[in-house]
Amino acid sequence: MIQRLLPFVTLIALFVGLSIASPDHFLTKTNLSSVVRQTAVINLMALGMTLVIVAGGIDLSVGSILAMGGLLGTMAMSKGNPIWLGVVIGILTGGACGLVNGALTTRLKINPFIVTLGTLGIIRGVTLIISNGLPVHEIPQAFSYLGEGNLLGVPFVLWVLVACAVAVHIVLEHTRLGRYTFSIGSNEAAAFYAGIPVSFHTTAVYAICGALTGLGGMIEASRLMTGQPTAGQGYELQAIAAVVIGGGSLRGGEGSVVGTLIGALIMGLLANGSDLLGISPYVQQAIIGAVIILAVSFDELGKRKMKR
Repeated sequence: MIQRLLPFVTLIALFVGLSIASPDHFLTKTNLSSVVRQTAVINLMALGMTLVIVAGGIDLSVGSILAMGGLLGTMAMSKGNPIWLGVVIGILTGGACGLVNGALTTRLKINPFIVTLGTLGIIRGVTLIISNGLPVHEIPQAFSYLGEGNLLGVPFVLWVLVACAVAVHIVLEHTRLGRYTFSIGSNEAAAFYAGIPVSFHTTAVYAICGALTGLGGMIEASRLMTGQPTAGQGYELQAIAAVVIGGGSLRGGEGSVVGTLIGALIMGLLANGSDLLGISPYVQQAIIGAVIILAVSFDELGKRKMKR
């Protein structure tokens, strides 16, 4: 019980600590809105990564998928297509890449770490080839609303994130796909012999992860108002870290939407607080790395105690 509450307690402690350390800057509406906007993309990627990790897999290619989704979506808009179509193209591009990852993993029976490490390079390379390494700039100004707009005084991306989080939570906790995902992650062989279509459901979670990453790519493009073929570098590690810090297990079979969101917010607050306190970005990386190791260590210690 204590282990499950630890991420939530850590988030509260971090929030209170930053409020005391920098009350004039941290607690402002502008700063909190900035934290929401900055963490929205990682949150969306981490939601999809939660499904993949619960199923016992991993996806190292999400940073490259984000870049391809954002690039193709903005390219569609730059050619005169409506904004909504560009966003849909970005999401579908991400979903297609995720589908390929899932199919390669299940059909070729190759470790997902190796598969997605390979597609990380392939997708990034194809993105750079399509764009000739150049960003897309000719984007309708109204597109900026997706990443920077407000609805009822709240950042629009927060509404998008909440809707996606609720949807993923329902899928994970209240649908057959969710139950099968936990079963596959806990024991794939047992799930197979129990009659669960392992390949189909594993591929499905990779496709969902890709689609959410594609949406994240469009939000990233909206915030930058450009389709960057080099976007998303290193984002895969942040998404995985959010799941792990939130209580997910890299061994599979464990994870939750709430925990993942808390994990992503912890990293977001660490980065934001470090900026406000003038801490070097190099130190920030070391701090986040230490937090990841601590989170995994607590997870392992908890499992050992349960075995005893």
